[in-house]
Amino acid sequence: MSAPALSAPPSLATPLPADRLDSLVRLTEGLDHNSLWWLSGYAAGLARAGAGNVAALAVPASAPAVAAPEARTNERLSIVYGSQTGNAKRLAEQLAGQAEAAGLNVRLLRADAYPTRELKNERLLYVVISTQGDGDPPDDSRGLIDFIAGKRAPELKGLNFAVLGLGDSSYPDFCSIGQKVDARLGELGATRLFARGDADLDFETVSTPWLQQALNQAKEALKPAATHLATVTPLRPLAAAPAFHRDAPFAAELLSNQRLIARGSDRVVPDKDIRHIEISLEGSGLHYQPGDSLGIWPRNPPALVEAVLSTLELDGNAGVEHGGQSLPLRQWLSEKRELTKLARPFIASHAAHARSDELNRLLAPDHAAQFAELLATSQVIDLLQRYDGQWSAEELVAALRPLTPRMYSIASSQKLVGDEAHLTVAHVEYQSAGGTRWGAASHLLASADEGERLPVFIEHNDRFRVPADGSRDVIMIGPGTGVAPFRGFVQERVADGASGRNWLLFGNPHFRTDFLYQVEWQAALKAGQLHKLDLAFSRDQAQKVYVQHRLGEQGRDLYDWLEGGAHLYVCGDASRMAKDVHAALLAAIAKHGGKDEEGAEDYLNELQRQGRYARDVY
Repeated sequence: MSAPALSAPPSLATPLPADRLDSLVRLTEGLDHNSLWWLSGYAAGLARAGAGNVAALAVPASAPAVAAPEARTNERLSIVYGSQTGNAKRLAEQLAGQAEAAGLNVRLLRADAYPTRELKNERLLYVVISTQGDGDPPDDSRGLIDFIAGKRAPELKGLNFAVLGLGDSSYPDFCSIGQKVDARLGELGATRLFARGDADLDFETVSTPWLQQALNQAKEALKPAATHLATVTPLRPLAAAPAFHRDAPFAAELLSNQRLIARGSDRVVPDKDIRHIEISLEGSGLHYQPGDSLGIWPRNPPALVEAVLSTLELDGNAGVEHGGQSLPLRQWLSEKRELTKLARPFIASHAAHARSDELNRLLAPDHAAQFAELLATSQVIDLLQRYDGQWSAEELVAALRPLTPRMYSIASSQKLVGDEAHLTVAHVEYQSAGGTRWGAASHLLASADEGERLPVFIEHNDRFRVPADGSRDVIMIGPGTGVAPFRGFVQERVADGASGRNWLLFGNPHFRTDFLYQVEWQAALKAGQLHKLDLAFSRDQAQKVYVQHRLGEQGRDLYDWLEGGAHLYVCGDASRMAKDVHAALLAAIAKHGGKDEEGAEDYLNELQRQGRYARDVY
């Protein structure tokens, strides 16, 4: 389907000639927050020193310090991070701030901004990197990982390094990317300063001592920098730190809780329940852009908490002290401990409590597939019900992972909805042999009544943004609830008067029950706000059809749009969809671009390097 393009917005007044303006747009496109602030300081420094004086490099006060150009690499700490959800980025920024405060020359770089040619000259390098899903690197780290693993990687006998890996032990390949980076740097001859950290979702227990050790080692290796860092007046006022954040969430009012798919509306999908949630941010001072996520601190369903207490014959009112905090056991299980996701450490603990040979066998490396199946299909209560074991309240609280926030892609633009954030939520609720099971956050949202307050915060994602140049086309691939951020993308581009075309590829099992936001997409198409819409409803015909099949059918258009400067986005399930879509993109580029497999991969990698291929997968 297609529709005519929107008219271009009036030109903004600028002293730059057209060719320089085009160069500026290309330069800034895809840069993250810190890079843009650095660039603003550089430009302001030039302005103060006189045009053309390139010695006036400057660093805004809001950005991590960057060593002056003359600083030698053996007197500098480089911190490189690879982050998908923001945790690795936050920890790397924390370390950079501490090192800067200690007077050290330090530079902080996202992995895709790291100049690999400089690796051979590095003397002190810290890497903070997460592992996604089934052992995948963060999207911003793929190029660096490939370089380190490849034949072009140099010998690194003069390098001292340390690695902090982040992951989720409910996945079999826990922290595998950090492990691979750590091992490969060692293979290349680098010296490991201290042991790698492997941090689970409750990453502070590992990251806090790792960061302290990293700082201490850096202080010993480097002398405090005497290099003067120029300061400039920022080109715009610095934004104040938000009053509400991950560790201090805002109590947001639930404005609307609507079913997009009515439970039992179709006999072929009796258990599907997708919600459109609208939350008020009024009074919070929180701001977001399309592509950001809303974090929600969940509570475990009361029935699930009672099932755990009943199975283990424990008193929910009994006080339990842990980590300097004393709470009733029921409150620990409801608000502080993870019950809906299993993790390897707890399974190992329960195997010992239950004296279970079967569980011990599943933990062995040669049973990885069966162990992965257990993680994917079972919750804590299932393990407790299947394998009898005696637990004290104190042991249970200590063994369970801390409850962590859940992240949801925001499905709105503040330019349209104001002090609201909209979400598209798949309510996890199903029947098992032991009873009803739920997802902690999705059940909290689905069960909440309008007017209730929910603890929320904003998680920014600078890598998943609409193009700064509104004339660029965008291609959005978002099956299922992965369509959420693209609702916000289209709203944003309409509000901005963007002249570029918008192409959405959406898929789900059934047209009649699963076409999320159908009326909105059809209205946008009719109004010329959506220019191309391709749909894949997998179960509406004998042969299953997915979005990757539509990509194959539309391969010529896909390649032409990309050649014309389009930005490409993918959002949704990382386990199968993201890999299948990536393979379909490679096939289309190879076929219609006349490239071999390696050439197609290089093409996509270059799009990613330019900030024109971004993924938000989970």
